[in-house]
Amino acid sequence: MTNTPTEPRTPLVYIVDDDQDLRDSLAWLLESVSIAAQCHAGAEDFLRHYDPKVPACLVLDVRMPETSGFQLQEILNDRGITLPTIFVSAHGDIPMSVKAMKNGAIDFVEKPYNPQQMLERIQAALRSAVQVHAGMEQRKQLQGKLSQLTSREREVLMMVVDGKASKVIARELNISVKTVDVHRTKIKDKLGVSNIAMLVREVLNLTSEDVAERSHRP
Repeated sequence: MTNTPTEPRTPLVYIVDDDQDLRDSLAWLLESVSIAAQCHAGAEDFLRHYDPKVPACLVLDVRMPETSGFQLQEILNDRGITLPTIFVSAHGDIPMSVKAMKNGAIDFVEKPYNPQQMLERIQAALRSAVQVHAGMEQRKQLQGKLSQLTSREREVLMMVVDGKASKVIARELNISVKTVDVHRTKIKDKLGVSNIAMLVREVLNLTSEDVAERSHRP
């Protein structure tokens, strides 16, 4: 079956399975309800075609030649790629499903599966994928803005996020209150926010580790 081409950022289901009949039947099922699908016979082919700019979920067979589903899951985790993943297997058992879930899978389905139930699970995974992708895009945008700050601006920013007033920041940094206010204005301009509440909310979209790491960079 020829994969349906997708426009950028159209949610996509990657089907990775060495069983061509299963790939084709599942892709047909998804396309029948206007869900875009892209089929791959193995992990290597999937990795060559994976597009991080597109929100997507992954339907992944456990047992495949060369690279297994679990090995592909480990590769994705090592690369920091977050894809809502539904494992499928004709030889599933409880330890296998537990391993999949511990490594980040959201579901584990035994073959042969009920088409309607599978469709519902994939639709739920796609909703999660859209949310995850939107969050990652926001993180990237904010990280890009944070990289524009000077070392002093990052110091002031961390103190603002901690709820410290300009007078306290000035005293701790041994600078004038006017200088602190100048830094705050520049920070707001660079991050594209109009007030401190928005500034704090934007920064808190990142994990505390991310912000702390940037605050100590030269």
